[in-house]
Amino acid sequence: MAKFLDTTGVSYHLEQLINNSKEKLILISPYLKINERIRQLLEDKDRLKIDIRVIYRENKLEPAEKNWLKSMRSIRSSFCQNLHAKCYLNESEAIITSMNLYNFSQANNYEMGVYVSRDEDVSLYSDICEQAMRLVRISSDEMTISVSKVPKDADKAIRPPTTASGFCIRCHREIGLNPMIPYCKTCHKAWKKYGNDKYEEKSCHICGQQNVSTLLKPACLECWKKNKGLLEFPLA
Repeated sequence: MAKFLDTTGVSYHLEQLINNSKEKLILISPYLKINERIRQLLEDKDRLKIDIRVIYRENKLEPAEKNWLKSMRSIRSSFCQNLHAKCYLNESEAIITSMNLYNFSQANNYEMGVYVSRDEDVSLYSDICEQAMRLVRISSDEMTISVSKVPKDADKAIRPPTTASGFCIRCHREIGLNPMIPYCKTCHKAWKKYGNDKYEEKSCHICGQQNVSTLLKPACLECWKKNKGLLEFPLA
């Protein structure tokens, strides 16, 4: 069952959500200016190599803060032009709220929010997670758009065209190549009932060969190594 949060509750549960993350952490906020307490929590998760995605519309960070963000190896920040949603989640909890990841909002504004536990409401958590991942996919990754990311002499043999095909990791049906969505529509609907990111499937999304794949690791090791600089994967 979802739980209502006031301003203090949002701030408290946000810190707990970051601290409790073991595999992934998604922070979606139109305005970005991170306070010292949140920075310390993120630094700890960076040391543990947790996959962290930060989606924003307007970056309010000072130059020193921007350098700090870029220095975090496990944090990938992305720009989303029309972002208005504020949502924070890890692999087991989610918060939908009016509060930005902005220190002024946390210290001065009256905020509200709703806390959702995956254990108590799998369906609602899965819906939130699905929409959060969609925002991750449509956002412009600051690291990906860097010119130095893909060398000019990169092996063209492994560069996938935009219309390349992949395979559903469950039923092996041919689908669009996108490691962020490795299921066909039918199998994704079936997976969504339980929303287990680690549920083991049958095929590699890229080559289609038999492989123990999951939503978080949809490709075999060989395909991942060949394409990790060319395609976006759930766990970078």
